[in-house]
Amino acid sequence: MKDQLEIRLFAEKDKDAVWAIIHKVVANGETYVFHPDSSRDKMLAYWLAPDKQIYVAILEGKVVGTFTLKPNQPDRGAHIANASYMVSPDHEGKGIGTFMAKYSLEEAKRLGYLAMQFNIVIKSNENAIALWKKMGFEIIGEIPNAFNHPRLGMTNAYVMYKEL
Repeated sequence: MKDQLEIRLFAEKDKDAVWAIIHKVVANGETYVFHPDSSRDKMLAYWLAPDKQIYVAILEGKVVGTFTLKPNQPDRGAHIANASYMVSPDHEGKGIGTFMAKYSLEEAKRLGYLAMQFNIVIKSNENAIALWKKMGFEIIGEIPNAFNHPRLGMTNAYVMYKEL
């Protein structure tokens, strides 16, 4: 499976596939801060913002995942990367998230970033936390009541960090 996965920069032709992934991931309201009813225009404007490098994961000719890289802060904080990841729910459990994570860490290093930081990893998102810990990230902070989870109510979130 992983031998067949390919990562490349986003191209305009990927827009519909990326939107389909975003729409499905955001729909359950459990892992991203966006409202499940967020519009295509709003979400694509966020995901494809000019301050980001956007990538897609391709399996058997289809976009099955996407991630972004950007500076976590401007100017004097721009040496730390920030990233966001989404895997199509139709392709969960196939190692796509892990593949994108490894690729993105190498890519961030290649682009000159010295570290990567995630500002809000929802505490109940156990799969993401396990993945990031496996990739060497540390929890460096916990934000109380950072996320209004649709089932669990107010939920804490972690700040996670890894030097590259």
